[in-house]
Amino acid sequence: MPSKIPVIGLFAGAGGLEIGAHLAGADVRLSVDNDAAACQTLRLNPNFHPGAVLEADVSKLEGKALRAQAGLSARDTCIVIGGPPCQPFSKSSYWTDPGNDSRYRRARAKGEPTPPKPAPITEAKPDTRRTLVQEFLRLIIETDAQAFLFENVVSITHPRNKKVLESFIEDAQAAEFETLLLKVNAVEYGVPQARQRVVVLGLKRGKPEPPEATHMAERGSNLFDLQPPVSAGEALEGLDDERYFEPEEVVKGRYEKELREIPPGQNYKALTAWAGHANPVFEAETRFWTFLLKLSPDLPSWTVQASPGPWVGPFHWTSRRLRTVELAALQTFPADYCFHGKRRDKVRQIGNAVPPLLAQRLIEPLLSALGSARNGTSRRSRKEQPCDV
Repeated sequence: MPSKIPVIGLFAGAGGLEIGAHLAGADVRLSVDNDAAACQTLRLNPNFHPGAVLEADVSKLEGKALRAQAGLSARDTCIVIGGPPCQPFSKSSYWTDPGNDSRYRRARAKGEPTPPKPAPITEAKPDTRRTLVQEFLRLIIETDAQAFLFENVVSITHPRNKKVLESFIEDAQAAEFETLLLKVNAVEYGVPQARQRVVVLGLKRGKPEPPEATHMAERGSNLFDLQPPVSAGEALEGLDDERYFEPEEVVKGRYEKELREIPPGQNYKALTAWAGHANPVFEAETRFWTFLLKLSPDLPSWTVQASPGPWVGPFHWTSRRLRTVELAALQTFPADYCFHGKRRDKVRQIGNAVPPLLAQRLIEPLLSALGSARNGTSRRSRKEQPCDV
């Protein structure tokens, strides 16, 4: 068997990309993040992260030092993977700025004359984290990587953000990488979550190949002999058990009654005149769509959130907050994977992660192109009691 291709993970967080690389047959030599809780999570799971864990700011690192930390010689092949912080590019960062979009949608929902559709806002809010995309590319080049995997939110293609993405691709191509820009939906790769992301695959001495979908995006006609999407009910089977109870899952407060009235698979709009509710509680298009959003056991989950507010979904169909073990299952983390910190820390780490099963499918073409692909397995049992660290 050929030697495993070494991998360096930047912005590793809880290690979703790195787990995927491990399952695909790569040798994860180094994982880097500046968050202490996330780094401790990586250390708690040596079966998936046998390499070094470095708590550091990537903007202060150099490629030569990364290779040394990873135990790589100047001649060793390596892949650099990572998802720079998505918060500067997230849709939530411009949802209420300055409110023209919501006014336009509200008028449409009420059947009123609509104001002119607002022009896209192209000026980005100041955020120092936006430059970390270029820092990521700098370290790819400095480490003399033969391939890379870049992941971020779809809204990095928004008019106010796309220059960052376009510059990243142009500079990667100038550094002699062939690139492939993808918009992927995790549900098409067996993840029980409709999580859309932008991915850039980079490869020297060859054009990257896109991963082939294994599952349908939604149930219906199946022209390509794909498997049906994995539902939230399938993913969370067995986890609605008192062994996994968390006090924070209990919903109390202002919208407790309203949440219980919302049918599975719907959000606050179920209680509006737009939906034909006899006694409307809310007005359509006045809230972000994740407000009081409730899972359906028959459908894949919506994107799990890293920093949800008290009334931000998705909620469980039984009108409670999702448990951390359930969030991890929806993200396809291994059943025995341990997360460090309090619930807030764990939720943030899980929500920020790339689903390991998606990561596995994305990195496999790069490993194959470099001649060292190994088929990993993501099948796992979830009967284990979750660890509490």
